[in-house]
Amino acid sequence: MKMKNVLAIVIGVFFTHIAISQEGLPIYTDYLTDNYYLIHPSMAGVANCSKIRLTGRQQWFGQDDAPRLLTLSLNGRIGDSQSAFGGILYTDKNGYHSQTGAYVTYAHHLMFSRSEVDLNMLSFGLSAGLIQYKLDETTFLLDSPIDDPAIDGIVQSRGNFNIDFGFSYHYLDFYAHATVKNVLKNKGINTDIDPVNQTDNLRRYLLSVGYVFNKYGSEWSYEPSVMLQYRDATEEASIDVNAKVYKQMDFGKIWGGLSYRNSFDGAEYLTTSNSVRSQKLQQITPIIGVNYNQFMFAYNYTYQTNSLVFTNGGYHQFTLGYNFNCKRKRYECNCPAVN
Repeated sequence: MKMKNVLAIVIGVFFTHIAISQEGLPIYTDYLTDNYYLIHPSMAGVANCSKIRLTGRQQWFGQDDAPRLLTLSLNGRIGDSQSAFGGILYTDKNGYHSQTGAYVTYAHHLMFSRSEVDLNMLSFGLSAGLIQYKLDETTFLLDSPIDDPAIDGIVQSRGNFNIDFGFSYHYLDFYAHATVKNVLKNKGINTDIDPVNQTDNLRRYLLSVGYVFNKYGSEWSYEPSVMLQYRDATEEASIDVNAKVYKQMDFGKIWGGLSYRNSFDGAEYLTTSNSVRSQKLQQITPIIGVNYNQFMFAYNYTYQTNSLVFTNGGYHQFTLGYNFNCKRKRYECNCPAVN
């Protein structure tokens, strides 16, 4: 087998960790840009402001049909109640596959402290989503001289419904989130092409834990956190190890951070000497951001550190945000996601 073909196979398998085309909204590091609601429905309306966030992500600049993602999210409290609503629209394209989805979220927040000064809150969130998958086969028959009965040469389309459920707990400067994504069983769009290797179990488990440190009277605060994710069907797991730093300014705050993602599972490949090696997904993502009055801007760049990669070009992502209907800061805590 030619080395070029081996690399193509390995890359196709390996990048399923980061470019899932049939599992709903992809999970990147955009949640670190003041956007935890993207992955945890229980974070809808947790802050003292309603939030709009727009993100754009482009992978592998210069490559045709490279993965790209656009998301638009909105969440906020219903008046002064403990209930909140949210919504997410997104479009994700990866080569011949694409998906468009919309989620609606309801969240409820329970206060355990006797006053709003001390933060002690448990939140629950439920998201319901409609996702339309597409597979563009219009060029498949042109590229292959062999007639394949599994290829219709059209744009295949299928819609699915699924739900996400999770909870969040905030206690002073500590927080924890747990979410089950794609609770219901359903399939994507390749069910007729490869029914043996298809699964209707798209369930994914997410767990995030973090703490914000701050010395009394200091303008600086520090936030280490981790995020674990586990895919039920394939038993794949990965971890994000994150560190962020904030500096309070007259106009708002500036902040930055670093995220390291490591997969616990690897993919095997052949070297030029026909020896078998294995590598695991490893990514480093620096993040910078600024909050100016009610506006927010952030940028992150993801670089894959593996020796065998599709291209050396990284992944660029921009986030624009706006906060509105803001209330006073209710809690005496270093909790940027809440206050």
